[in-house]
Amino acid sequence: MSTSTGVTGGEYLLNQSGIRALADKGLNTATLDQLKNAGYVVDEKGLAALAERHGVATATEMRKLHENGQFSSRRDMERALKSLKANKIRSTKDRKAAAELFKHSLLNERFPTESKFRTAITEGGIPLEDHELIVTQAYTGWVWTVDNVKLLFSLPSTLRYAGNTLIYVTLTLMFNIGFGLFLAISTFYLPAKSASTFRAIWFLPRILPPVMYVLLWKWLTWDTGFIATTLSWIGVAPINWMLDTSTHAWVVVVLINGSFGASLGMILFSSAIKAIPSSILYASEVDGANRWQQVRYIILPHLRWPILFITSYQTLSLLTSFEHILLSTEGGPGRATEVWSLAAYHIALDNYGGNLQYGLGATFAVALVIIGIIASLFYLRFFNFNEMVAKPKIEG
Repeated sequence: MSTSTGVTGGEYLLNQSGIRALADKGLNTATLDQLKNAGYVVDEKGLAALAERHGVATATEMRKLHENGQFSSRRDMERALKSLKANKIRSTKDRKAAAELFKHSLLNERFPTESKFRTAITEGGIPLEDHELIVTQAYTGWVWTVDNVKLLFSLPSTLRYAGNTLIYVTLTLMFNIGFGLFLAISTFYLPAKSASTFRAIWFLPRILPPVMYVLLWKWLTWDTGFIATTLSWIGVAPINWMLDTSTHAWVVVVLINGSFGASLGMILFSSAIKAIPSSILYASEVDGANRWQQVRYIILPHLRWPILFITSYQTLSLLTSFEHILLSTEGGPGRATEVWSLAAYHIALDNYGGNLQYGLGATFAVALVIIGIIASLFYLRFFNFNEMVAKPKIEG
């Protein structure tokens, strides 16, 4: 099916992606070669252009000798032009340019209507029995179909993207929540001035532009960066700590995104801890509770709402975010860190061959929405949301 958005109103366009799709659907090799290769047809459009460039007499003689003639190569077209007697095009360069006036290529040419596209493939010598398959593939308008869903589940890379996403979200979420809680609790017991300083430092990843933030990590991890240079002093050979192996890549990706997410958790958890009545903490100290007991029996129970929010928010954010991975490893080495959202971006918007598969990319994105809804419902159940919003028993 088409890979276009359909915004243009349903034109007909064949590109390399479409050719590959037709091959997968069983279109014979000879027809595929015809579609990929340019042909030359002596038609009215070409004759008009020839008359404008080389004169009416030349176009008239060409019409008389070769009207509606079809040629499979530019050399054959040049020979046809060379056969002119009264109005020769003597220069080889001019004959080559004149031959291009009659060039017909179905590849990457837009046709506004189905009839014009059918005419073009007929003139290109495409067998009639192949027309329907080609027309369906070339249509760029909206088509309600589940073909992209079937393709999504049939791609061998789909399982890899799902596994990478599970690893990425799980490890980064654990780092975000755990490290954010650690920062919030540890700074809570510091003097106010010191606590504010440490929180400001740890909030830097959140306020830095992503490009600058990732560039700092590259400076740390490249084979000419800070870590490699420092370790070289004790005889460790310099390597790219970001991309040397897939394990290195995953560690760096989790640290980059984890430090970024933990800064938000630190701020929210710190605010929630400060909202706990100080009288409760003072009373626990009078009863002989140490700080670990305060954390376990007072602070953590009061953080159920913030933990629910951060867990849900960070899960949805990690499912859909890919900018830090794109800027750091770009899904590498190989596809080791290519997560689902990054794959959707590459498929739909960043194909170096120019064959942007909007439909398949959108299918990847819709799958993320469904996964996000399921994850949200799971968190509401896991944290016992109904109990959290129930009226206090004293009001009952």
